[in-house]
Amino acid sequence: MGRGVKVAVIGGVFAVMVGGAGYGAYNVVSALDGGGGSSGSEAKSGPPDKDEVAETSEKFFAAWEKGDATTAAGYTNNASVATTLLTAYGEDAHIGGVEITPGTAAGASVPFTVRAKVSYEGTTKPLSYKSTLTVVRGETSGRALVDWAPSVVHPDLKDGDTLVTAESSTPQIQAVGRDGAVLSKEKYPSLGPILAKLREKYGDQAGGTPGVELAVRHTAANAPDTPLLTLTEGEPGKLKTTLSASVQATAEKAVKRYGESSVVAVKPSTGEVLAVANNRQDGFNAAFQGKVAPGSTMKIVTAAMLIDNGVTSMNGPAPCPETATWQSQTFHNVTNMKPNMSATLANTFMRSCNTGFIKLVDEKPLTDSSLTQEAQERFGLGQDNWQTGIVSSDGSVPASGGPDRAANAIGQGQVQMNPLNMASVTATAITGEFRQPYLVPFDLDDRKPATAKGLPQNTASQLKQMMRLTATQGTAIKAMSGLSGDIGAKTGSAEVDGQAVSNSWFTGFRNDIAAAAMTEEGGHGGDAAGPIVADVLRAGG
Repeated sequence: MGRGVKVAVIGGVFAVMVGGAGYGAYNVVSALDGGGGSSGSEAKSGPPDKDEVAETSEKFFAAWEKGDATTAAGYTNNASVATTLLTAYGEDAHIGGVEITPGTAAGASVPFTVRAKVSYEGTTKPLSYKSTLTVVRGETSGRALVDWAPSVVHPDLKDGDTLVTAESSTPQIQAVGRDGAVLSKEKYPSLGPILAKLREKYGDQAGGTPGVELAVRHTAANAPDTPLLTLTEGEPGKLKTTLSASVQATAEKAVKRYGESSVVAVKPSTGEVLAVANNRQDGFNAAFQGKVAPGSTMKIVTAAMLIDNGVTSMNGPAPCPETATWQSQTFHNVTNMKPNMSATLANTFMRSCNTGFIKLVDEKPLTDSSLTQEAQERFGLGQDNWQTGIVSSDGSVPASGGPDRAANAIGQGQVQMNPLNMASVTATAITGEFRQPYLVPFDLDDRKPATAKGLPQNTASQLKQMMRLTATQGTAIKAMSGLSGDIGAKTGSAEVDGQAVSNSWFTGFRNDIAAAAMTEEGGHGGDAAGPIVADVLRAGG
């Protein structure tokens, strides 16, 4: 009986097509698509309702579980791309036995858990992870469809990525810290991308043998595979790093205080990186590779330039007016800062008076390139030659004329830095020696560290004292409160186009540890970045 009814419906549609092709074609699509539309009906619009969300996700999950990539992709709004990735899921990644358990939908969003098995050359391992999909209305069809994104298949997948199970391209490494503690991404999550880079670069040299693993293969240039599941253990090679497990643990916890935060700690007496941590949605290693304005933390370098060029000294004049105009651009201080026309450089530094620095950059013998020379020759910045062991940026301080000459002096304009750079600036400032930061020993691959002549000891001693005053009497006093030992700091707030709130910067030292942090849209330096740095300095002993 049911078969006869179906034939009659299709036959009826066919008969209409003979009389009017356009009308018939609409009804064929409607009937085969389950739309149930009649003459003159239109495609649905608006967000999918609860029933549509449930039905679409269930059909998508059912086809995915069966390994039917084409059918599953047909329930998405990008079938061709979805087909490729879902096919690779079974064929290249060797994932089968898929069981998907949906959670409770929140509107059009459906969380779900995937349980499956990865089988390769006689070895099978269970795989389990969570993901989420969203059901949307097809723009042209009006159908309820899964809004396609690679992360639907696995949360670690981005555009262009795929999944593969094969012998790993490089042997695994067992990264260890300076005290011999094993550094894993499970225990130190933000080290995940860094450990992957270290494995890619040093896996062969560390002496390990490759295993078999399920991994995310990235199409981005020079991006190493991201391992997800090890099927067959290779023999990991041991790779010694400069990281301190205790300081790293604190850094990981500290950046969790604020989103989009990064921090680096270094040992001033050696240049060894003690910790690097990021808390970012995009997974970018902004701590080492960021290129953004550092705000008033740059005044450490500017103060060194003023002292080295004989413009003023720690106890010399650096008046702090309410405003300062440089080549038609007017600069201001932070709200509620009282002018002080009899201020010394130390006072202007510890209060972070912008105008005091702006007024001095016009003094002879300073030129448009003076800050650039100070940054490069004394602090080792901006020459694109740091060899840390992984990809890093060593900052940029271009010679600038016009308003940017003044803006550069207070860490705005064209100056670009990251926490690694500013931790190094602090280390150089308090020791007088530039020691290029590094993460793995130089002799591991015969890297040559960048060099710079450093600072005259008289300049370094003045900078260190001004940072001490800032930590105990100036803008950093709140963040550094409670820290014992020899301490110093500098705060910074960097305005960024398109952001309502400035980026928060802070750098400081405690005994033989220097650290710097940046929090996007964190406000004043002491508000967000400051507590992060203070925690790390406290852990450094």
